[in-house]
Amino acid sequence: MTYSDGGASHMMSSTIADDLRLAKETLLKDGVTLVAAKNGKILFRSKSHGVSDLLTMIDHLGRLTEGASLADSVVGRAAALLSVYSGIVAVYGAKMSEGAASLLKARDIRFEFGALVPKILNRAKDDMCPFDRAVLGIDDPSVALEKLKSVKLG
Repeated sequence: MTYSDGGASHMMSSTIADDLRLAKETLLKDGVTLVAAKNGKILFRSKSHGVSDLLTMIDHLGRLTEGASLADSVVGRAAALLSVYSGIVAVYGAKMSEGAASLLKARDIRFEFGALVPKILNRAKDDMCPFDRAVLGIDDPSVALEKLKSVKLG
């Protein structure tokens, strides 16, 4: 599924489309859980799970992610906020929460998903993802980043 309102001002450049396709194909074929691509090159890839790989990407790349496309195995609201913080322009989530889709749409960030789910669950599948829980009610990506850095998993 792809979000696009079709307006001329929101048309995606071929570079962004190509970067999103590269990130998505790498995610789906290479057994990784997170891929960032920009200008036809892979900037970052990870096999770890959870928001920690996004935090690592932000720490390692800083503002190099501005204008990049991101493909992630799971995109919840926390990942969406970190994408906004990072200047990501297009996001693919193999699984994406409705909250993440809503946030990306509101920020005019193109997104695609394999499956749209009401919310992202924790690993035990008995409660909400702890990272998404940590950013409930937070709309400022900088505040979300600081909050997510302090989340400790049990």
